[in-house]
Amino acid sequence: MNYTDYDRALHYAHRSDWDNLLILMVRTNDHLLSKKIEYFLHARCFPCSYSVVEQTFYALFHYIEHANSMITDEYP
Repeated sequence: MNYTDYDRALHYAHRSDWDNLLILMVRTNDHLLSKKIEYFLHARCFPCSYSVVEQTFYALFHYIEHANSMITDEYP
């Protein structure tokens, strides 16, 4: 797991930097992170209800939070 990928994903999502989030989606080695970003960007860029965008954002956020907690458990 690359800790910086999760930090970057949070930073780009918070700042609404969709271009860099897309680049991160392609370059990351974490397949689940890539899929979560893909689902979020798809919901964000194509006409969907706000609840779908919100659900995919929270799914991305919770996955990043979980991955960060796993890293801190491995490396105290």
